[in-house]
Amino acid sequence: VQLQASGGGLVQAGGSLRLSCAASGRIFSSSVIAWFRQAPGKERDFVAAIRWGSGLTYYAASVKGRFTISKYSAENTVYLQMNSLKPEDTAVYYCARTSELAYAPAQYKSWGQGTQVTVSS
Repeated sequence: VQLQASGGGLVQAGGSLRLSCAASGRIFSSSVIAWFRQAPGKERDFVAAIRWGSGLTYYAASVKGRFTISKYSAENTVYLQMNSLKPEDTAVYYCARTSELAYAPAQYKSWGQGTQVTVSS
C-alpha cells in the first residue's frame, strides 16, 4: 500500500485545515492508518489513528478535541480535520499504515511523503 498525503498549508492561529491521506491498493480491515507530525529538531510524534475496519479512533492528548480523524472507505482515504490550530501544531504531517495499533513510528511500515502545516501567531 502506498500513501499520499496532501492538504497542508499556511494558516493563522485559530484557523482550520484538512489533511488527506490517499492509499493505493487494498487496505485490510485490520489495518490502522495514523497521522504523525515532526517539527524541526524534534522527534516524530503520534497525532491520531483510525482502525480501518471498525472506524475506532485514537488521539494524542495535545490534539484531542481539536483534531478529528475519519475515513472514506470508498476512496481509500483518511482525513485529518484540524481546528483551532496553534503555532505549536506547526510541523510536517505524515500518514502511515500498520497492522496493529501502535503509537511509535517504528511500528509503521508504510509512510506517505509528508505535508507541511504552518500556523502563524
